[in-house]
Amino acid sequence: MLKKLLIFFIALAPLTVVAQEAKFAYLNAQEIFSAMPELAGIETQLSSKQEEISKNGQALVDEFNKKSEEFNKTPATSEAVQQDQQKQLAQIQERYQIYLQNSQQEMQQLQQSLLEPVNKKIADAIKAVGDENKYTFVFDVSTMQSPIVYVSPTAVNITPLVKTKLGLK
Repeated sequence: MLKKLLIFFIALAPLTVVAQEAKFAYLNAQEIFSAMPELAGIETQLSSKQEEISKNGQALVDEFNKKSEEFNKTPATSEAVQQDQQKQLAQIQERYQIYLQNSQQEMQQLQQSLLEPVNKKIADAIKAVGDENKYTFVFDVSTMQSPIVYVSPTAVNITPLVKTKLGLK
């Protein structure tokens, strides 16, 4: 029994040493992200792309409405003509649906490619501040999904340090 207790304390000793040396800090990544000056240009590019997509989508809607009115004004002379008209309308609808899907993917890819350098810049600044101050862990408390449910008033908030590293106010 004494041997087991001794082994337990020997095994526990390194953990207490590590726990004493660990330095923890937290930051609000969303606050840092929203202060990035690149966001204005990114939002402009995304808005411009969205307008282009809307304009092209509206052209397909207009084409559908024009064909539909055209078909309603001139009654079909035969069942074959009526089926052809319905087929044309269905094809326009299908093109519109495909266009919407492709446009959504294109917007997501554009957004990702524009935000990737910003996110990398923030991650690099966080790493630099963490390394400079020898933090073992840095936690992000910006979302409600964060595993951090409490932050002591004496805890170190490195948000201002990261903002300074990025040249933000």
